[in-house]
Parts: sequence; C-alpha cells; structure tokens
Amino acid sequence: MKLTIIGCSGSFAGPTSPASSYLVQSEHEGRTWNLVLDLGNGALGALQRHIDPRDIDAVVLSHLHPDHCIDLCGLYVVQRYHPEGAAKTPLPVHGPTGTGPRMTEAYGLDEPDAMAAEFDYRDLQERRPVQVGPFTVTPYRVNHPIEAYGLRVEADGAVLAYTGDTDSCDALAPLMHGADLVLADAAFVDGRDDVEGIHLSGSRAARAALDAGGVQRLMLTHIPAWNDPEVCRAQAAGVWPGEVELAVPDTAYEL
Repeated sequence: MKLTIIGCSGSFAGPTSPASSYLVQSEHEGRTWNLVLDLGNGALGALQRHIDPRDIDAVVLSHLHPDHCIDLCGLYVVQRYHPEGAAKTPLPVHGPTGTGPRMTEAYGLDEPDAMAAEFDYRDLQERRPVQVGPFTVTPYRVNHPIEAYGLRVEADGAVLAYTGDTDSCDALAPLMHGADLVLADAAFVDGRDDVEGIHLSGSRAARAALDAGGVQRLMLTHIPAWNDPEVCRAQAAGVWPGEVELAVPDTAYEL
C-alpha cells in the first residue's frame, strides 16, 4: 500500500500545500486501485500531478468542512463535462450524513440529488467497514464540532490510520491500534490553543498513538500555515519515543 500526500495544510490551503487530501494506492487484480481520502481546497489540482482524476476508484470524506471536501465540486466538473465524455458510472463517495445535498448546494445546483449521475453518495456508519477493491476502510466517529470520522485503511497486510480532524477521544485507540502509520491531525499548539473538542496538538497525537499500542510510525499533518511545523514536531517528540515525521506534499510513502 502506498500513501501519497496530496495536501496537508490545516484548515485552509497554504503557500506550499493544498488543504487535506491523501491518495492511497494498491495493486489488485492486475491494476492499480486509487482511493482518495478527503479532497480539500486546492487538492484536485495537485492530485493531477499523480493520477488522472478519472482513475479514482472511490473518495472517502472524513467530514464536511470545506478544507476536507470542497474540491469535490471540481471533480463533479471532471465527471460531467470532460471532453472525452461524461463518466459512464457514478463515482462512489463515502461521507458523513448529508454529503450529497451539501455538495450540490456548494456547487449551486437546485436539486439535492442533482449530482446523482456523477457521484454515488454513501453514508459512513460508525465502525462499519467499507470495501473498495483491495481496501477495507473502517470509520471511527471522532471528536470534532460536526459529524467526523477517523479512517482506518487496510490493504496488503498494512494499516494506515488517518485521524481526520479530532481532539482526544476514546475512538483513537481502536483507530490507531497496530497501525503501520498514523497520519494525525496536529493543528493545535500546546500552550497556545486551549479550545477543546476541535483538534489534536502534536503531543496529544503522540499520546494517543502511544496509548493505542503497536503503532510503527507517527506522521503529523493538518498543520496550518501560521504554525511552525518544527514546534508541532518537537511537542510530539516529547511524548513519542521514535521519529516524528511531518507530512510533505507530493511525497509518497510505502506501508
């Protein structure tokens, strides 16, 4: 299983990275399967450096804040208006309750199901796995102001745990347990950001990964452009016993 960071800027696109988006790939049945986790501001453009958007097999949205989902509107244009022809079948889009109406409203369409020819919207359900080719994706409801999920992705005997946006919560333990790589929200800085129920800090992400047990690698992501990533890394390193990695746009990692 290969993870490519498409965008890792927190809350809004930064000067060197789009907002949240991650491409996960695996070889299966004689071809490469492409799973996209989140599609935030600017991500669709960056994604095209790695794959043709028409080759996406499914999109899974952790939640419906714009920095995680808004470029689905651009993908709708690709699906509907590509000069080589509209998509023959709707693309599966797994997301929180109401993803379809939210996206059609964002694009300015009148009917809640106006994107039905382009997207097959499917509601995520707590701890109910979703199968996409070789990928098993299990959503865990996490601690954020709106319906939000951490996503545990399993394929090729490897496990990627993506927290999405969350503060500390009980769901992080089963989400992260035994993961080859934890891709963790670290938008907050200890000593500065004291609002609860929104984001992890580097130290809280590290603590959650350590407490979950069996985690091999910790990678921080969703760091806003106004943060110094090295501060976030240092706060995590005060807890995590190994190397603390930072997500780097356009970089691929083998799991």
